[in-house]
Amino acid sequence: MNQALTYFQAIVMGLLQGISELFPISSLGHSVVFPALVGWSNLVKAQSAKESFFLSFLVGLHVATALALLLFFRREWKKIILAVLRTLRTRKIQDKYERLGWLLIVATIPAGLVGLLFESLLRTLFAKPLAASLFLIANGALLAFGEVILRRGIRRKAEIEALGRHWAEGHRPLATLSMREAIIIGVAQVFALLAGISRSGITMVAGLVRGMNHEDSARFSFLLATPIILAAGLLKLPQLFSTSGNGVRPQILVGSIAAFVAAYISVAFLTRYFKTRNLFPFAIYSVIAGVLLTIRFF
Repeated sequence: MNQALTYFQAIVMGLLQGISELFPISSLGHSVVFPALVGWSNLVKAQSAKESFFLSFLVGLHVATALALLLFFRREWKKIILAVLRTLRTRKIQDKYERLGWLLIVATIPAGLVGLLFESLLRTLFAKPLAASLFLIANGALLAFGEVILRRGIRRKAEIEALGRHWAEGHRPLATLSMREAIIIGVAQVFALLAGISRSGITMVAGLVRGMNHEDSARFSFLLATPIILAAGLLKLPQLFSTSGNGVRPQILVGSIAAFVAAYISVAFLTRYFKTRNLFPFAIYSVIAGVLLTIRFF
């Protein structure tokens, strides 16, 4: 196979990005192991190169995923943006959308700074099939850890309520997070720069550990992912129009459309899923897939 990106590859990788970015199974990890697994040597070589068409391709996929999130949460983002602008005028945080807006801003800073400084280095060092496979196992362990902590908290809640005292573990409203806790969740996002660690997954686990339920943890995770993914894409947008994008721009457009559709369907599904269900299926998948892939690439 030559070095050009084919339309079939673009569609498959776009669908994979749109799904795995929001499902807590690591989009970066899957984008690393899948081409190696199916023998797409042109993509495998391009991933670890400092300059290649694959970087331009990823820019398109990330912008498309962020746009899908913006569209899905458009009403909420409108309220959040207006609320933050209002606080700049009043110098006060008074309602839940004002607080949510600043929580998102504070939580975005750690991953944004680290990503800006070290994303290229981490991608070059760890965007390898074996490393991604090992980190997938770690991702599964992290998801299971979050569920165990939440269940222990719920049992503790029942014990304390039996004594007539209040406990909010697993039932804590999103708006009650402190700025310090938002920073902690933002720092957790930094680990998603490692191929195999899921951005949405580790953010959800951080939320569960701080006492939120699955629905609010997922919502905060998706909202928090939007500016990070969009900013990462927009900052590198010039690459689409550089020499690295020559010859593959139509494929990038097709792949981006696939990513947009997959991301929108995924977030619509997951916002319903996490109203009643948990992270254990994704933990099991990550561990099993990681073990099998480690054996394959060792």
